[in-house]
Amino acid sequence: MSNKRDIHVVPHNGSWATRKEGASRVGSTAPTQGAAIERAREQAIRERVEVVIHRPNGQIRDSDSYGNDPFPPRDRKN
Repeated sequence: MSNKRDIHVVPHNGSWATRKEGASRVGSTAPTQGAAIERAREQAIRERVEVVIHRPNGQIRDSDSYGNDPFPPRDRKN
């Protein structure tokens, strides 16, 4: 089992929150998705993990890696 702890940006009680993979509680909350993404990005850079952004319905919208991935995916967004 991997000890990788990606950070997810998820809807939470009418606002947005960051939650580490496998955690039962949220790490921080923000009034907008953009603010939550910025907090998650700062934390992911420090911890060298991935940020996974969800839509309001919970579906994954996007992800960005800030770690050292030995097999990085090809960036098809740009």
